[in-house]
Amino acid sequence: MPPFVPILAAVEEAARREGFAVDAAQLAVARRMALAATRALEGRPTKGVYLHGPAGRGKSWLADAVYAAVPPGRAARVHFSGFFDDLHRRIHAHRPEPDAMARAIDDVVGSDRLVFFDELHVHDPGDAILLTRLVERLVDRGGTLVATSNYAPSELLPDPVWHHLFEPGIALLTTHLDVIPLEGPIDYRTLAPAMRQGFRAGTWSTGASSVMSGSSRQLVVRDRVFTVASAGEGALVATFDQLCETPLAASEYRHWSRRYPHWTIIGVPPLDEVGPAAQQRFVALIDVLVDADVRLDVQAVVPVDEFVRRCAGRPDAFRMASRLRLLRSL
Repeated sequence: MPPFVPILAAVEEAARREGFAVDAAQLAVARRMALAATRALEGRPTKGVYLHGPAGRGKSWLADAVYAAVPPGRAARVHFSGFFDDLHRRIHAHRPEPDAMARAIDDVVGSDRLVFFDELHVHDPGDAILLTRLVERLVDRGGTLVATSNYAPSELLPDPVWHHLFEPGIALLTTHLDVIPLEGPIDYRTLAPAMRQGFRAGTWSTGASSVMSGSSRQLVVRDRVFTVASAGEGALVATFDQLCETPLAASEYRHWSRRYPHWTIIGVPPLDEVGPAAQQRFVALIDVLVDADVRLDVQAVVPVDEFVRRCAGRPDAFRMASRLRLLRSL
């Protein structure tokens, strides 16, 4: 029996428990990921996997299922929404040391030979440089990277003014990882099982807010104070302005997602009516809540279909749109 079969079998069993079966393209990807994971765990040199394709094809689910089948403590998993914030903080902590960057990367991904990186995308030139260093570090220590993305490597950092900054990173990805597309017409998120839990239990409504006007609560994260409508007993309620027009980072969203498994966001406007910073924060917030599997109830100005249509032109909107359509419209 090939050594990767137990991991592959665990992936198929995970799908059965959730009420579906992986399709032929997904099975082929799962087999390649399982092979890479097995060889990495055995300490054998192997190429990683860079899986890319449209939203909803099951890329993150497959990577998470393979990761879950790996013995505990033998692999690291990072998500885009938290990686750069964690890395910046670790670099600051190691700044007096000769190679602060390498030490910071090792802090974030550990000493594991196998690293899973979910939702890889690059729009910022600073992030591009840090991501290049991450891949360099993993290659130098003989590690294996399994990454998922909505973008092919050549499409990362698409701005022609800055794209050249990530060309070394693209070369590393295409040299040391097998680049595999996972395409198809089906958005599997729209075929979620009838039983809803976590993020899928959420709703999207256009009715009036049920939150009392003027209510507020202050939350503290690393000595910074933020105002929300209410927070307690596992539930966080905040306005769009409190979450997205305030200079919050993914680290605050992640911190609260661990404390509050149920979020309500009120007064969500069409994204084409707010500035780029607020747009980006909302996209990042949805990434964090999906990754943490937090229930989200949205009270918006327009129905979800109109909201999605009106933000179609901004970066990463297609991924957000796929996720927001998981919410039940009221």
